[in-house]
Formats: sequence, structure tokens, C-alpha cells
Amino acid sequence: MKISPASPGARIVALGEYQPANIVTNADLAARVDTSDEWIQSRVGIRERRVAGPEESVVDMAVIAGGKALAAGGLAPEDIDLVIVATCTQEDQIPNASASVAARLGIPSPGAFDVNAACAGFCYALGVANDAVRAGSARNVLVVGAEKLSQWIDWTDRTTCVIFADGAGAAVVSASEEPGIGPVVWGSSGERADKIYMRENKYLYQEGQAVFRWTTTELYPVALEALERAGVAPEELTAFVPHQANLRIVESIARKLGAPQALVARDIVTAGNTSSASVPLALSRMIGRGELPSGSTVLTMGYGAGLAYAAQVLRVP
Repeated sequence: MKISPASPGARIVALGEYQPANIVTNADLAARVDTSDEWIQSRVGIRERRVAGPEESVVDMAVIAGGKALAAGGLAPEDIDLVIVATCTQEDQIPNASASVAARLGIPSPGAFDVNAACAGFCYALGVANDAVRAGSARNVLVVGAEKLSQWIDWTDRTTCVIFADGAGAAVVSASEEPGIGPVVWGSSGERADKIYMRENKYLYQEGQAVFRWTTTELYPVALEALERAGVAPEELTAFVPHQANLRIVESIARKLGAPQALVARDIVTAGNTSSASVPLALSRMIGRGELPSGSTVLTMGYGAGLAYAAQVLRVP
């Protein structure tokens, strides 16, 4: 029996991203439903979002983001032995997205499974990848968050069509001598799972005020616990990259961290809410703009339907 050695640590070695070309502005939506640019920006902070074309699938977007991450990390497909795709909008339940993504990237016979923790999905998948590498179950893991929320939205419902969007973000997690990903702090509030759900088995619906109260009053202790478990003080934090649910939620949690020096991701302004894709997408874009030097200490956090949440500290590659 061949057993891979356990690793003292795991780290993200590269990231990749993908956004559809089609930009939908607030003015575009105002022409279709009873809303306005002022109404949307004052409530959720979004100016525009990307929407995939009918020919683009969740797997298509995941493949592009994953391929970019592999290239950025200088890794060949055969170097990857586990693929995890976080998504809640896969077009079909079977087959899973991860095996298809692996095959299209030329990754030979990896472990492959999907994670559905909605908007917390990427952080859940990253936690699993970290544990798998450190336990010796894998050496290099491709983790992708990919969503096509536009196909699950009622485009006549102004409470949801102004928020959600499409895209993908990916990270390669590899074994390392020093830990580069902190312990994941995760949990759920399943007794309130009915606050975000599928309506008529085809439309995403949420009770916005209830979700807003939950995120702005109950989640910042999760972020602080993730910092504590990683041994990082708030004043040592370089950036905070939470799920891009709503700009008011992002800024409310950020204020409560006690880390005024930390750069806060506000990707939602131009990307919208891309569920499990939002954290890796925002992080990749911040790195691409040169805002986060290599080695920067970043706190990530996802939260959403379930109601599930997860947070961890990581070092930027």
C-alpha cells in the first residue's frame, strides 16, 4: 500500500478567475423592473454585474478559472490529485462538476467531488483541501468556486435580480513546510435555513431583512475566532475578503473586526454577488491589481444559504 506522507502545512500557491463578458448595469435592470441605480446602490452597493451567456455553463467557467490557477502556479495537470468544485448552481445533479472540470483540464484520475455550502462553499472547500493535504490524502488540490446564478433568478423580481451574478474563482492548494492556511471556523444555523431557498424549484428567494440581521450581528465573532485560532491579531491583518453578499454587510462586519488598517474587498460593486465564487474571485482580482503583496495575511469568510458560514486566515502566494 502506497501512502502519501502527511505535510506539516498547506498553502495557496496560485489563483485564477473568470468573469463572463456580458455586463449588466443598473440602468439595464431599471429598464426591465421597477428599480433605479440609486435604489440598488443604496441597498446593496452594486453598480454592475456579469451574466453568463446561454452557451456558458458552470463547468465552462470553472475550467477557465482552474486553468488560469494551474498556469499561474506552474503546475501541470498531472500534478493535481484532488479537485473540489464549490457550487450551488450546477445545471444537473449528476454528473458532478468536479470530475468534468478535471477531465477537461487533462487532470488524470484525481479524486473529484462537489461541495454545496452555497455562498460559504469556497471557504468550506478550502478547509477540506487544507485538511486533505496535511493528512497526506493529497499533495496538490484544485479548489474552484463557480456559479451561474442567472439561470436560477426570476428576472422580474427586483429583490433578487439586482443582486446575483455569474463567475468563477480558483486556487491551487499545495503541501508546504510552513502552514499558509489557518484552521477553518465553520458552522450553520439550520433552524433558519428557510430564509434563503429555491422557490417553485426554479427561483432563488431570500428574506433580505432576516439575512441582513443575521450577517451583521452574528458573524463577526466567527471572523474574530478564525483570527484567534490562526494566532493573528486584528492589527496584523493585511486584508479582509468576505463573501460579497451586500456592500453594507461587508462594511458592517469589517468595522467590527477592529482592524482599520486592513484592506476590505469590495468586489461586489462591479461583480455582484457570485455566491461561492465571490471570495476567490475578489481575492484573485485584488492580487492582480497589486493590492496584496506576496505573504500578505488575509482573512476570508463565506456565509449564506443553510445558513452556513466558514472563515479562515491565509497567506497570499
